[in-house]
Amino acid sequence: MQLLKERILSEGRVDREDILKVDSFLNHQIDVTLLDELGREFAGRYENTGITKILTIEASGIAIACFTASHLHVPVIFAKKTESKNLDSDTYGTQVYSYTKDKYYRVRVSKRYLQQSDKVLIIDDFLANGKAVFGLKEIIEQAHAQLVGVGIVIEKGFQQGGQLLREQGIRVDSLAILKSISPGRIIFE
Repeated sequence: MQLLKERILSEGRVDREDILKVDSFLNHQIDVTLLDELGREFAGRYENTGITKILTIEASGIAIACFTASHLHVPVIFAKKTESKNLDSDTYGTQVYSYTKDKYYRVRVSKRYLQQSDKVLIIDDFLANGKAVFGLKEIIEQAHAQLVGVGIVIEKGFQQGGQLLREQGIRVDSLAILKSISPGRIIFE
C-alpha cells in the first residue's frame, strides 16, 4: 500500500538492524486518518469471506483491528497478556513469545467470545518471526473456529514469520513488506 510505504519512509526510524520504529503514527501516537485507510484496505480484501470476528493481541494490534472491524461491521477480540479480575476464568490460552519485548506471555481469550461457528481474521501491526500469529492461530484452533486469514500492517520479509505462515497454506495480507532495514535505509519488497 503506497500511502503506508510513504509514511514509513518519511517517519520510520531504524535504530538497530531488525527494529523499525513507527511510533509516530502506528503504535504509540496513532494517526487515526491513516489507520482508517489501512482498516478500509483490509476490509476490502476480506469483505466477501464471511468474517465474524477479528482477533488480535494486546496492545499495539488493537487500534488497527478496531479500524478494520468498523469497516467489516464485526467485533474485535484481543488476547490479553496479563491476569485480570475482569477476565472470565474459562479461557482459551497459549504461550506467545514477543520479539520486541524478548519475553514470553501467556495470552488468553474468554470462551464466551470465540465460538466454533466463528470465521476469524487475525490483525496485527507487525509480523516478524510469526510467534504472535501462531499463538492466536492456536487459540482459534482450541475454539474449533476457522482462521480465514491474517492481516499485517508491516511484515519483516527478512524474518521467517510470513514464509512459515504461507507454507502452512495460511492467507497472509501484508500492506507493506520490508526486504531489509538498517539505520538510514528502508527497502521494500
